[in-house]
Amino acid sequence: MRKSIIPVFIPHLGCPHDCVFCNQKRISGSLLPACPDDVVKAVEEALPKCQNAELAFYGGSFTAIAKDEQCALLDAAAPYIGDGRICSIRVSARPDAINDDILSLLWEKGVRTIELGSQSMVNSVLSASWRGHTAEDTEKAAKMIKDRGFFLVLQMMTGLPGSDMGKDILSAEKIAAVKPDAVRIYPTVIIRDTVLADMWREGEYEEHSVEAAAEVCAEILPIFERAGIPVIRLGLNPSDELSGGDALGGAYHPALGEIVKSRVLLKKARELLRGVKAGESVILRVNSSCLSQMIGQKRSNIIALTKEFSLEKLTVKSADVEIGEILVDFVAKEDIL
Repeated sequence: MRKSIIPVFIPHLGCPHDCVFCNQKRISGSLLPACPDDVVKAVEEALPKCQNAELAFYGGSFTAIAKDEQCALLDAAAPYIGDGRICSIRVSARPDAINDDILSLLWEKGVRTIELGSQSMVNSVLSASWRGHTAEDTEKAAKMIKDRGFFLVLQMMTGLPGSDMGKDILSAEKIAAVKPDAVRIYPTVIIRDTVLADMWREGEYEEHSVEAAAEVCAEILPIFERAGIPVIRLGLNPSDELSGGDALGGAYHPALGEIVKSRVLLKKARELLRGVKAGESVILRVNSSCLSQMIGQKRSNIIALTKEFSLEKLTVKSADVEIGEILVDFVAKEDIL
């Protein structure tokens, strides 16, 4: 059964410093870190509307805050864990804020999922982004988390300062090698009131556009698909704050995930159509859930493929196939109406 997430935001709590790209308050829309009373309020408001609920502490670095503060927040959820109204707790953490004592405490308090902010697996990129940890820290922390039986989610970013497509793909390959249970991909967005925004204005950082993010993520998604690792989020969650002007530039788009999946299908279709004769009429058959992705925004995929392969006609239809699979049918001339 799919879990219903009850989010509680603790922006910047526990963070030793600000990464160049980060302004958690603007990303989350929450100005103040949550307190135990906020945990109780969030749970009480959410429970009547959800089943199989999981409490999730987002933002900041939960395991880097003082132990008594961690306990206060987790203890506020204890009664709901005890009577089964909440099935588990999820926290976000930095790779360099994980050790055996922390993991023992989290498990004792009902935490079963840890989201680790790896962001990149290239040390020069981590340094340029002021992360304060290394790729080796991520690998070490991930192993400890998995060995203790937690569900591990690794977060990565594309388009960070000092990165490029090759480094982003390398990061994805190294993250897949760690074998997390799931991954989140956050292409870099330029947020108001961040060091990155200043770097961008001063010409020290080139914007990671939606187009650039779609191109690199279309290379990255198949890496995780082949490894059997689900990507549970692609792009920042849309919010009134981000859409209202806090996202100054970069890869912010409410439908970024759909754009990337459409690009992946376009690349697959290109491979399947390679060598097709000019003037052919073709039907691409995909799972019904992938119809709009295969067609593309404003029929962009159909237009691109028709032009690239000089097709007489290209049609997309649904078929009983796996999500992401494409079947190609060629239409005889006499069957074209």
